[in-house]
Amino acid sequence: MATRLTSDAKRDETAGPLVKAPRKPGGSKKPLAPERIAAILEELRKAYPDVVCALTHKNAWELTVATILSAQCTDVRVNLVTPALFKRFPTPKAMAAASLLELEELVRTTGFFRNKAKNIQGAARVVVEEFGGKVPQTMDEILRLPGVARKTGNVVLGSWYGIAAGVVVDTHVLRLSRRLELTSHTTPEKVEQDLAKIIPQDRWIQFSHELIHHGRAICIARKPRCVDCTLERLCDSSDKTWGSH
Repeated sequence: MATRLTSDAKRDETAGPLVKAPRKPGGSKKPLAPERIAAILEELRKAYPDVVCALTHKNAWELTVATILSAQCTDVRVNLVTPALFKRFPTPKAMAAASLLELEELVRTTGFFRNKAKNIQGAARVVVEEFGGKVPQTMDEILRLPGVARKTGNVVLGSWYGIAAGVVVDTHVLRLSRRLELTSHTTPEKVEQDLAKIIPQDRWIQFSHELIHHGRAICIARKPRCVDCTLERLCDSSDKTWGSH
């Protein structure tokens, strides 16, 4: 991506690399102003027009399992594990009747594999016994599945069913929402409540996908690539950087 100079960064023509210019401490005057929120949403929409959930899945059940497995684990790792898992146990009914030890071995590399195996089998049994083998389409019902909290519920309802029941708040959404001053809270529940108040409901699903992708590709936790960021002019975070990579 081409390097873009901002008013807060300049190029040292003799040395070549970008150098950071002095700037005031972070803090927008009106971070929740409707026009600023609209601008952030528009920039994200333009930057990631076709972004979708990164977890590989063919149906709501596979997405539910993949999202449970993604806790404290990368989507890349989950996508390496699930093909063999779903080939061996392709349906909730099959997974409900599976050997727990075999499930543990299949999901071992995702971390916390014993709890995850127990949860996906428990979720399978609830889906089979209480919902006729189909993942439910309401938040209240999907939260009855073992291992499913609001994040997983929002992922499945939004990405598969197209139901905007809430805003997915993973580590990227939480971190970027704070960096962009959209919230001051630190728990997913509180952050989701804050975002739901300022983001139009018809943008909840895509907003999460866009922010997650932006957090992985550009607004990296340890060294954000501000020089490549389409939101740079809208961001007043005190830890902004302009170093080239």
